[in-house]
Amino acid sequence: MDNCDVLIVGGGPAGSSCARRLRTLGLDVIVIDRSVFPRDKVCAGWITPQVLDDVDLDVDDYRVGRTFQPIVGFRTGVIGCGLDVETMYDRPVSFGIRRCEFDQYLLDRSGARLKLGAPVWSIRRDGERWVINDAITAAMLVGAGGHFCPVARWLSPRLQGAPLVVAQEAEFEVEPGDLASWQGAAEMPELYFCRDLSGYGWYFRKERYVNIGFGLLGGRSLPRAAAEFAAFLRDHREIPHPASWRWRGHAYLVSGAPRRPTFGAGIMLIGDAAGVAYPQSGEGIRPAIESGVLAATVISEANGWYSPERLAPYERRLRRRFGGGRVRPVVSKTILKILGARVLPVLLGNPWLTRHLVLDRGFLNAREPALGVS
Repeated sequence: MDNCDVLIVGGGPAGSSCARRLRTLGLDVIVIDRSVFPRDKVCAGWITPQVLDDVDLDVDDYRVGRTFQPIVGFRTGVIGCGLDVETMYDRPVSFGIRRCEFDQYLLDRSGARLKLGAPVWSIRRDGERWVINDAITAAMLVGAGGHFCPVARWLSPRLQGAPLVVAQEAEFEVEPGDLASWQGAAEMPELYFCRDLSGYGWYFRKERYVNIGFGLLGGRSLPRAAAEFAAFLRDHREIPHPASWRWRGHAYLVSGAPRRPTFGAGIMLIGDAAGVAYPQSGEGIRPAIESGVLAATVISEANGWYSPERLAPYERRLRRRFGGGRVRPVVSKTILKILGARVLPVLLGNPWLTRHLVLDRGFLNAREPALGVS
């Protein structure tokens, strides 16, 4: 048996950030993941300045051999309408990254012992310790394996009615000579919202890579909505035909009620396994990282006594940080019904509303400072 203080299932941003924090606090940590890193991870792939602070990222070091695209503005609109608004900032408000590079970077510097390419097929409790795959034992088990995390399924086998984002996207490299055919400035991603604000699509070129996708918070059929967006985008922009794109799908919970339990005796969930993504934008990287750091702090404070009572502060801190009530969109459905969907393009055509309500508040979470404890 391989023994450790904390076993983290999942090596993404949540798991690696939790591991790094625990290692700085002196705990022995193992990270196990079914994938071999670098992995091909589906994700639009942009991070805010707060994430740089949360993970103490050395930009000069990171951008050597990796994609790091500053974003200083957005082009926004409504799907099916021709009116776009360009919003510019006087500084970068986000940065485009590739998840295969970003996740590898965070995992490499976590300081944890790694067991990669190892799916979790067995979880059992033996007294005060966990036994995973009949090969690893730990006093504390952390689930960081995303929406379908085996630890989350063990803790909460059934989950009904929780707010779920489903997304479909494609990312591919463009030859240098073909970049001109992909219209749109790399520093200005394009965001196009559904008329009922149930989802949005994006078109984003980060250096020599292009990412296109569409996400929905429940509701309509994703394949149909994504196909409609692809057709709109091709009519709106001179880009290659969507048939050549390699679409990939994924799903994850957002921070809202009802939510799955996030802790128990000797067990915690973080990141997408805990369902902490921002509901307005669907962003999951920053909440994942911060939930991992919060979990590590509570684990350290428990000082080896991992009863539910000692771990309960984690859930309270999650709620303070990410909320836990019903999902509230930037513009409520009631307001949309009163005004009518035809008015939405007019509202989103207002530069002030687009910047302060849609982007700053709903998309960038600009008013929320970094956690500051990584």
